[in-house]
Amino acid sequence: MWRKVTPAIVGLGLAVSACSGSTKTVTATVTVTTTVTQTASAPAPAVSAPAVAASGSEVASLPPVIDPCSLLTQAEAETLAGVKLNPATEAGAAGTKTLCQYTSDPNGPTAQVEIIVGDGAKKELDIDRGTLSHKFASVPGIGDEADQEDDGIFIRKGTNWVDLNLVLLNDPSQNVQPMQVAAKEIAARLP
Repeated sequence: MWRKVTPAIVGLGLAVSACSGSTKTVTATVTVTTTVTQTASAPAPAVSAPAVAASGSEVASLPPVIDPCSLLTQAEAETLAGVKLNPATEAGAAGTKTLCQYTSDPNGPTAQVEIIVGDGAKKELDIDRGTLSHKFASVPGIGDEADQEDDGIFIRKGTNWVDLNLVLLNDPSQNVQPMQVAAKEIAARLP
């Protein structure tokens, strides 16, 4: 879109002094025309369901949005942690819930169960494995893939990733079996 700005008229007064000591005033008028170019931005594309071809088959698909707190109940989280936990707290960017936390009373024994879903879970696995060189054990029979480290287990079912973390002040080897039981419960709830 082009928009023309009204010409501006500028008056300029000049005083010129001659060597003879006389003063002469000269007035000049200058016309300035300014053109402003304004680019109209295209509206953002609407976010909609995946496109479906005329035959009814999907052209593109995204993994379904998963509520992380639907993957492990408070009672199951308490069984995993071995202590009473507060109700779930959910968080995530842009209104998308990607994190669920069950925390203990700040005055009681320390415990936390955390469930992360989506790309963040996969990214955390990549960092723990590649950048930090954590030791992992592959756990068969949980989803399509399960990789366990101290107090954490990563579960994949289809294209969905989940990271289950446990914070306890104990020997991590005591948490291996309880983590696997909780991971099986999570995998069973994944689409």
